[in-house]
Amino acid sequence: MARGSWNDKPKVVPEAHKALDNLKYEIAKELGLPVKQGSEDYWGNLSSRDCGAVGGHMLRRMVNYAESAMSNGISIGGEKTAQRGNGAAGSEAEYMK
Repeated sequence: MARGSWNDKPKVVPEAHKALDNLKYEIAKELGLPVKQGSEDYWGNLSSRDCGAVGGHMLRRMVNYAESAMSNGISIGGEKTAQRGNGAAGSEAEYMK
């Protein structure tokens, strides 16, 4: 990580760091941003808008992965769960059961 980005919050899944890094660089490449994997996470030559776009795309993709997993009856933790309803993302009332 860059020197100025200290974050002392414990990670929910520390092992996910590498996968998230890979996702970040994959999205940056798709957006045509000039960053190289293994560049010690220095993105100081990019605008805040570009960095925010990468974060936004990462979030969108992670939500899509989670929705897809849930619709297939797999919880976010990876265990198989019973499906409710038709398995598609439902209303808030569906999740409140």
